[in-house]
Amino acid sequence: MTVSNPPRRLFTRQRRQLSDGARRNLAQAASLHLTKLQQRLPVNARIGLYYDGFGELPTQPLLDWCQRLGYFPYLPVVGSLGRDSNSSDNKRLRFVPIYHSKLLNVPTRIHRLGMKQNHSRKLLWAQELDVIICPLVAVDLNGNRMGMGGGFYDTTLGKSYRSGTKKLLKIGWCYDFQVVAVLQRQPWDVPLDGLITPSGLRWF
Repeated sequence: MTVSNPPRRLFTRQRRQLSDGARRNLAQAASLHLTKLQQRLPVNARIGLYYDGFGELPTQPLLDWCQRLGYFPYLPVVGSLGRDSNSSDNKRLRFVPIYHSKLLNVPTRIHRLGMKQNHSRKLLWAQELDVIICPLVAVDLNGNRMGMGGGFYDTTLGKSYRSGTKKLLKIGWCYDFQVVAVLQRQPWDVPLDGLITPSGLRWF
């Protein structure tokens, strides 16, 4: 059976319709389920986060959680290798440490695709992290993720996923309305290991 994915705008429109207060409340509800994730993490875990710049479920509670438990938080950087922007190598994200308690205070530049990012010399590859919290537009009940279409996370995670090297936990973080029954999966897609929404945490 051929699956036709719903249009991205269906979800991005719903996200934009939420008030700031509603977003904060839903993120706070989702953060209550982080204790279940802690059971799978080492002491001093390195956690990849992201800026919620497009109406996503706010990620500040994730940073608060990292700082409370002594985890080391990081943010993604696109195009850190300085090569041809169309090369697959340049789509591999690297990650910079967060030294601020509030994401709003992290100095950033706007990437040409619109996302905020911070630049630092202390860049890590994804494989050096223990967990990566992945942004998404939609996710299905098998952990298949629909991103914004740039392919950055699939490119970043694909090599280690297919080679079966270090087990990097890939966790989705989103609103409940972004969860659908089935999404069409492409050969290059990398599925999530788990998903946190305001209603709970599920493992795939």
